Amino acid sequence: MAEIVRMPKLSDTMTEGVVADWHKKVGDEVESGDLLAEIETDKATMEFESFQDGVLLHIGVEKGGSAPVDSILAILGEKGEDISTLLEEEKNKSSDEPKTDDSAVEEKVEVKAEATEKKTETTAPKSTQNNSSSNGRIIASPLAKRLAEEKGIQLQNIQGSGDHGRIIKRDVEEFVPGTSSAAASFGQESFTEEPVSQMRKVIAKRLAESKFTAPHFYLNIEVNMDEAFATRQSLKAKNLNFSFNDLVIKASAEALLKNPAVNSAWLGDKIRRNEHVHIGVAVAVEDGLLVPVVRHANTKKLSQINTEVKDFAEKAKSKKLQPQEWEGNTFTISNLGMFGIDDFTAIINPPDSCILAVGAIKDVPVVKNGSVVPGKVMRLTLSCDHRVVDGATGALFLQDLKAMLENPLAMLI
Repeated sequence: MAEIVRMPKLSDTMTEGVVADWHKKVGDEVESGDLLAEIETDKATMEFESFQDGVLLHIGVEKGGSAPVDSILAILGEKGEDISTLLEEEKNKSSDEPKTDDSAVEEKVEVKAEATEKKTETTAPKSTQNNSSSNGRIIASPLAKRLAEEKGIQLQNIQGSGDHGRIIKRDVEEFVPGTSSAAASFGQESFTEEPVSQMRKVIAKRLAESKFTAPHFYLNIEVNMDEAFATRQSLKAKNLNFSFNDLVIKASAEALLKNPAVNSAWLGDKIRRNEHVHIGVAVAVEDGLLVPVVRHANTKKLSQINTEVKDFAEKAKSKKLQPQEWEGNTFTISNLGMFGIDDFTAIINPPDSCILAVGAIKDVPVVKNGSVVPGKVMRLTLSCDHRVVDGATGALFLQDLKAMLENPLAMLI
């Protein structure tokens, strides 16, 4: 009997998947454990194995296509088996699902707008007058305005065909950039559009939720990195290599042990105080960023952290990270100092209550023993969720972190 293979949920944030490749084609024999397809999630491309035996009768999502979790990925059954009834049942099941209030309202608004436009077109003679009113305001229907905004088209470049030169939906749909006299006088406009990747969709969703639900506040501090430079040079001479980012990870882990409130998470009806320290490290990739996790960072040596972070970065860029490598963070570090950014504020990475933004190390004049001398200074910004962390709590964490970074040998002994 034919069985549906559904789009799997391969990560905690996955809502839909993209088929990166098929390893079987329709008509092929499939055994349990065979590699069926490669599925691209928001964070990695993962191999998907079949859990049943049979012949591949139907492919629901072609290579490069996307589909929501639990939708039909494929159908397996006996050779020659009729699956039309099964497909029809699934189609009916989808059509029976009620629309959300938002979608229903949006549909009504759009239908009403379209009806208004049609009425205008049929009851009034078409005009080729200029689409601006006497006060310079562009006359366009609400639907035409929205459609133009979505397409990135400037309304002043469109010749309206509605009443008194009013721009309607059809004018926007039929407009070709560079064909209007207005566009020609300023040179041709052009743009490209590309579909939003799974990763970018999840980044947008999660960080928007974080920014608009967690009350952020920000604390800044400057750290003198002279001793850190000297320590790094000394250890480098002994073939013990580490980056300043590794040092920040290690120091942050130690400071979190002293300030457990910063190592916490807001869970709605309770606050979780984590006794372990798992630090997420933001890594830039082509479609956005990933946050692999250095687990029990406080127990690891700088050399271990250095090796682990490098390995994570390579895996992230080749989309080979596994779920267990990006889940479970209790605190996050984002470092843009390597790109020359002096300081910045970062959006909290749920479920953490804080994220540390690390800026560049700059050569600046500093005061030591009453004299102005050259020094190396790094700016840190801590973004805090005020539901969990108060100002004084975050300040104490930054003081401990600053003390460790300014005297790294004490931390490393």
